[in-house]
Amino acid sequence: MFAITLVLFTRGVKLIHAHSETASHEMLAPSNKYDQEATKPIEKIQRRLAQNREAARKSRLRKKAYVQQLENSRFKLIQLEQELAQLKQQGVYMGGGLVDGNLGFSAPANSGIAAFETEYGQWMEEQSKQICALRTALNAQISDADLGMLVETGMNHYSKLFRMKSTAAKADVFYVMSGMWKTSAEQFFSWIGGFRPSELLQVLLPQLDSLTEQQFFDVCNLKQSCQQAEDALSQGMEKLQELVSVTVVDRQLGEGSYSSQVNTAMEKVEALVSFVDQADHIRQETLQQMSRILTTPQTARGLLALGEYFERLRALSTLSSSCPREPACP
Repeated sequence: MFAITLVLFTRGVKLIHAHSETASHEMLAPSNKYDQEATKPIEKIQRRLAQNREAARKSRLRKKAYVQQLENSRFKLIQLEQELAQLKQQGVYMGGGLVDGNLGFSAPANSGIAAFETEYGQWMEEQSKQICALRTALNAQISDADLGMLVETGMNHYSKLFRMKSTAAKADVFYVMSGMWKTSAEQFFSWIGGFRPSELLQVLLPQLDSLTEQQFFDVCNLKQSCQQAEDALSQGMEKLQELVSVTVVDRQLGEGSYSSQVNTAMEKVEALVSFVDQADHIRQETLQQMSRILTTPQTARGLLALGEYFERLRALSTLSSSCPREPACP
C-alpha cells in the first residue's frame, strides 16, 4: 500500500514539474515576441538613416560639381577682366554704328539672325503641338512608357533651342542677349537671353503635386545651386559692362582714327558669346536635373506647366499691345 502511494506521489510531482516548465515557456514566449516587435522600428529607422546618408552624399557630390563649375567660371571672369583692363589702358573706343554687321552691331540684313528667326518660328509651331500632346496625354492617363517618349521629345526640343541660340549668338550676340526675338513680356523676365532657372523653379514648384520629402529636398538644393551659378554670371556681366563703359568714355571722340582699336575691342566682346552659352548650359542642366528628380508623370506636368507659362507671357504681351492708349484694359 505504501509503495502504491509513493508511486502516485512521484507521478504527481512529475506532472506538476512538467506543468511548471510549460507555464514558464509560455511566459517567456511573449517576451521574445515583444523583443522582435521592438526591433522592427529600430531597423526601419536604421534604413531611413542609411537612405538619408546616401542622399546627403549625393547632394554633396552635386554641390561639389557646381562649386567646381563656379570656380572655373570665376577664373574665366578674372581673365576677361584683365583683358578688358588692358583695353582700357590702350584707350580703345567702341561706338554704335561704326562697324555695322560685326560682332553684335548687326546690320538689318544679317543672314545668321534671319536664319535664326525662321528656325525659331518653326520651333514655336512645334512647341505648340507638343504642349497639346502633353495635355492630352496627361488627361488620358496613358502609360508611363508612352508618356516618357513625349517627355524625351520635349527635352530634346529645348536642347535644339539652346543650339540655335548658340549659333545665333556668334552672328549677333547683343541680339540674343537682349531677347529681341521674344515678346515684350518675355523680355521683361529675360536673363541673358532666356529664363532665369531659379525663378522658373519657383514658378513650377507649386504645379508639381505629390512630391516626396526627398524630391522636395533635391529641388531646393537644385534651386540653391542655380542661384549660385546665376550670381556668378551676373557679377561677370556687371563687371564687363563697367569695364566697357569706362573704355568707351576714356577719351574724347574726334582725336583721330580709332577703327583698329574698335576692332580689337570687338574681338574681346566676343566673350559675351560664352556668357550666353553658359546661361543656356545652366538652363539645360536645370531641366535635366529636374527630369532625374521627378517621376515621368511629374516631369510631363512640369514641361506642360513650362510651356503654358510662356504661352501666358506671350498672351500678356498681345493683350498689352492691343490697347496701348487705354488707361485700363477690360
